[in-house]
Amino acid sequence: MAEQFAKNVAMSAADAAKILPRAEFRVFGQGVIDIVQQKMWDAGATLQKARRMPAETYFISRQTDAANVKVRDGLLDIKLKTSDTPEGYEIFQPAGKFQFPVKQVDLVAILGHLRTTMKLEQDSFSIEEFIVLARAHAELSPVTVEKMRYGFTVDGVICEYARVWFNGAMVETACCESENYAGMRKVVEALGMAAMPNTSYLRAAKRVVGMI
Repeated sequence: MAEQFAKNVAMSAADAAKILPRAEFRVFGQGVIDIVQQKMWDAGATLQKARRMPAETYFISRQTDAANVKVRDGLLDIKLKTSDTPEGYEIFQPAGKFQFPVKQVDLVAILGHLRTTMKLEQDSFSIEEFIVLARAHAELSPVTVEKMRYGFTVDGVICEYARVWFNGAMVETACCESENYAGMRKVVEALGMAAMPNTSYLRAAKRVVGMI
């Protein structure tokens, strides 16, 4: 199975910190897929897999774009932005994948990453309970995200193009990600994406739901 579609399993924050972080360059907009499809074969693309992803829930915060907090495959998946490459690619470090019900102490830490707080009166919280709390919070918004992804690689750099639905609104996206930043820059240019603004899922979701 392609690496970008590997099985999602629970992981402690300590174990996640051992993973070498990847840089990501991602673009959104209409016509993005046509551009990438026209360029990918000349770039030497190797197809991996197409997959309709299960619906995910992203938790976006008015206070930060540096905490990627989402529910994927029933796990609360956390990645934190640590820096940018000289090219402006964003580097996100995995910070844990938590099984539900999530313990109060873990949820406090997650809310800290989102730069917000809330009153937590239970020892643990189900997915549904966390979504209810987020919907009621003035600084947070849960967003339903659905994706049809087409994975491929170019010179070992993981790439994809996809159709993404944020709360039902569709937008096209494409991305490259790798620990090899120099190699990634060549691929971004080869796919015709270099002149487009680098936009994370978080900022794209905020735009669609009117948070920015």
